[in-house]
Amino acid sequence: MLPLIVFAVGIAVYNYKQDRNDATRRVLENVRSMRLVLDSEVQRMTGGLQVLALTNSLRNDDFQSFRRMALGFVDQYGKGGLVLISDRKGRLLFSSATEDTASLPPRGHLEIIEKVFATRSPQYSDLFTGAINGRQVLTVEVPVLRDGEVIYDLCFSPPVSTFQDLVEKQRPDQNWTVSLLDTKAFVFARTPNPTETFGKQATGTLYESILRTPEAALSTVSLDGVALSTVYTRSRLTGWTIVAGVAESSLIAPLWRNIAITSFIGGILLLTGLTFAVRMATTIARGEMLHDLLIDELNHRVKNTLALMQAIAVQTFRSASRDERTKFEGRLGALAEAHNLLSQEKWAGSELRDVITRALQPFLLNNPERIRMAGPAVPLSPRLAVVLSMIVHEIATNAAKYGALSNETGRVTLEWEVVAEAPKPRLRLIWTEIGGPPVTAPVQRGFGSRLIERSARDQLGGEATVDFLPRGVVCTVICALDEAR
Repeated sequence: MLPLIVFAVGIAVYNYKQDRNDATRRVLENVRSMRLVLDSEVQRMTGGLQVLALTNSLRNDDFQSFRRMALGFVDQYGKGGLVLISDRKGRLLFSSATEDTASLPPRGHLEIIEKVFATRSPQYSDLFTGAINGRQVLTVEVPVLRDGEVIYDLCFSPPVSTFQDLVEKQRPDQNWTVSLLDTKAFVFARTPNPTETFGKQATGTLYESILRTPEAALSTVSLDGVALSTVYTRSRLTGWTIVAGVAESSLIAPLWRNIAITSFIGGILLLTGLTFAVRMATTIARGEMLHDLLIDELNHRVKNTLALMQAIAVQTFRSASRDERTKFEGRLGALAEAHNLLSQEKWAGSELRDVITRALQPFLLNNPERIRMAGPAVPLSPRLAVVLSMIVHEIATNAAKYGALSNETGRVTLEWEVVAEAPKPRLRLIWTEIGGPPVTAPVQRGFGSRLIERSARDQLGGEATVDFLPRGVVCTVICALDEAR
């Protein structure tokens, strides 16, 4: 009997090792999903700053007019955000915190300002002590161009609570330790114990591994002195690292519990046959740990897909032009925002107005009154929400580059209605521009126009038309409505 019990315990140990490997893989997938969420939030900040950088008031050095738009941008992130404008030498020309810039000290962290001027592209800082408030901060910085040359550095220091809220929302359960680290492995958001660990550097084993490779799984000891099974991955966008660890005790405890139960039940049931004993050992050994991780995997399956898309995009656009990368990142950001909205609604669908507002958010920063929306409440299925979000993003991007949103006087009216038809009702959405530059029909259609027409036809079972009228562009999208569920 004893050899049979030992054999059953061996089965439990084998299954534990298999389950542990599966758990590590699923933790890695969750960490990649968290990276996607972090990158999406940072891309949203970057996109908003890039829109501010294109305003005429900033290009014309009209900082007084620019202040209203900057404060509107900062208000999105709550108390503690700060927008700064500096020249190449770090001299402050604008601060959203005060109009008296003459009394402000020069910008700190001049290295990142030099990178902005040298690369002409967005940059993301590590933790450093801000010269104005004396607190440790992170910054997102974009160049302000005039006639193709960088004239200013536009800097946004988001409240640290923005990243802390993100970590707490993404933490799957209380057994997990989740941290965000800058490129030098200093903590700027963490759960648990965020206050005690903020600004501290990762422990030796984890720090050394981060220096060697951008992604790995290993055993570490946390800043709290807890043994963890840890997985981390680095963001290619910012260079920041997302770390998640599960307490070793929570992984090992089920093994000992299952071994004890297996031994006890095996001693009673071995008389009924080895087959029954092995089945019981296997069933017991596969505890609730896998159940929770499988649920997490389902909750993050869409974010995992977008993370893969982002990795492919980075490789694909490595040698592409900045304009091409910006276009693709904008489209991917619109897709991510649509999926974020659907995730908040538990994938039960969403309202058309919410989908449109999310898609147009970067274009509403300068003047929210420039785009007027009108229409009834329309519930959308997840499929319609994603496709319509992409279409609205493309239309708005074209308007920002060539149409009514490319100057200070243009206006847009976005109206929609539901037309009752058999066998399904249809949605008619009309985008009308006025007050923009003179309208000239393009000689050939670009990718964005083809994306709008093909998405409406192939994915929505409808149609999209673009009319280049003298007073402005009119775009009409018609599609069949699914039941939002």
